[in-house]
Amino acid sequence: MMERFYLIVGHVGRLELLVPQGARLVQLRIKDQPEPEVRRQIARARDFCAVHDAQLVVNDYWQAALDLNCNFVHLGQEDMETADFAALRRRGVRFGLSTHDEAELERALSHDAAYVALGPVYPTLLKKMKWGPQGLERVTRWKQMAGKTPLVAIGGLTPERLPGVFAAGADSAAVVTDIQQAADPEARTREWAEACRA
Repeated sequence: MMERFYLIVGHVGRLELLVPQGARLVQLRIKDQPEPEVRRQIARARDFCAVHDAQLVVNDYWQAALDLNCNFVHLGQEDMETADFAALRRRGVRFGLSTHDEAELERALSHDAAYVALGPVYPTLLKKMKWGPQGLERVTRWKQMAGKTPLVAIGGLTPERLPGVFAAGADSAAVVTDIQQAADPEARTREWAEACRA
């Protein structure tokens, strides 16, 4: 069963701050860091999540995830080109895949992903996207196509928008900006955890 609240953070320090506030599924998405630093953060996050009974998902760095005995990775479309899916499967590493259009969704489903992500559902501030907001109707369509594969909605989500996102068919809501830019990220994380349980 997929956790409904999916926290995404950019640094292990942030992960250690927020996981105890109720995040049971957390993605470590490290950008622009040298390889030794990436591996240091992944190893620390792996150990911290193990102690706090949270599932760590390593973004992009599938080879480091394998080397460090992590059991879940998230891959974007470009990462899928280079990822060794056979090696991941042999080691029992689950993977989630990003999708933005139907061709990408079909490709992701053909890999037997642990989940597929659709975004941005709403306008998002965090990164420049070549895709416009997908909207709730697309969430419903994606879920119909994904069938039993869990669907993660991402992009511009807030606790207020959650009921609509779940009603549209999403199994999980991924959040980056709303918590990252909150005045009190810890309190906001608790709010999200509560809203996803509601």
